[in-house]
Amino acid sequence: MPSDAAPDQSAADGYLQRAHLLAELGRYDEGVGELTALLADEPGHLPALTMLARMHLAAGRPAEALAVAETAVTPVPDAVTADGETSAVEPPTAAETSGTRAADTAGGVLPVLVARGFALLDLERWKPAAATADEILARGPGDAYAQRSAAAILSASRNGQAALDAAWRGVELAPDEPEAHLVLGLVAVRLQLFDLAERAYREALRLDPELGEAGQDVGVARLERRRYAETLEHLTALADLPVARPDPVRTVDDGIRRLLLSVAGWSLLASLLAGVLAPASSGASRLFAALSVAGVAVLLRRPATWRPGLREAMSRGLAVPVWAAAAAVLLLLVYALVGSPWPLAGVVTASVVAGLTAFARR
Repeated sequence: MPSDAAPDQSAADGYLQRAHLLAELGRYDEGVGELTALLADEPGHLPALTMLARMHLAAGRPAEALAVAETAVTPVPDAVTADGETSAVEPPTAAETSGTRAADTAGGVLPVLVARGFALLDLERWKPAAATADEILARGPGDAYAQRSAAAILSASRNGQAALDAAWRGVELAPDEPEAHLVLGLVAVRLQLFDLAERAYREALRLDPELGEAGQDVGVARLERRRYAETLEHLTALADLPVARPDPVRTVDDGIRRLLLSVAGWSLLASLLAGVLAPASSGASRLFAALSVAGVAVLLRRPATWRPGLREAMSRGLAVPVWAAAAAVLLLLVYALVGSPWPLAGVVTASVVAGLTAFARR
């Protein structure tokens, strides 16, 4: 039996991986075909049903997504006895219910419930959507994904304090996840708490600067993030509330600063290692220094990513780290050519100055 199960599981994983890849390429119909083939052999395969529901949502087919999600969460029918009669299933005890919920959460029921909630929202079936959100909250009281997903569904279907409480709980459970702050901003906008909405969105952008472009994502991996970002942008436009966007000037400066820190760190490490090698073999030390300079050149191999804004960044306070980093690389090259220890001392000094001043200009 184990030998039979392994190939089956491997085949199922293959279907899921191909479907996921096709979805991330925006080829939803082909991904649906992969999942349909898997479900033909395993009709109750929960990961496949979950991905299929999410794929239909991403493709703009909420009715199909709801049908798949309902199939995934439909309870097992009553047992049939040997004489053909249907036996009533005893109600579970509290302990059994708790255990079942824990097993369900571990098995991935929460994502398919979230998909059902989103499908109900898209079909404007507000009461069932709110009931689904309540079920998600009950199943995942300590799960950040459950709390923020339920908050987003509640804010669109019923709104009120329950949605805000769940959004706050999602942030408390996962303060480093940008989606948690994004949902808090979404709920706050609907409650007209605009100051809170702006702070939450700014924090989400701080954690993930690319969040402002999330509405252009495709696939199922970031389905929730895409929906939240699109909805928040729509609501803020209706409320005439300015939504924080990444500052292009700050983005350029941050990129150049990271590059300077990398060059300074590389040069400092190379100078120290070259100094260690020098007593044993001057030739090897100088060769290592030359290779290190070549490594910096590789680091700077794409000038289009930093050169256009370099002069402006220097005028905004990054001149000292730029010149210090350049001096460090130049002195390292001088050492590789002449072998004198004094350029190495200069590399150490210039690298430290470049690193400290670049970090201080944050």
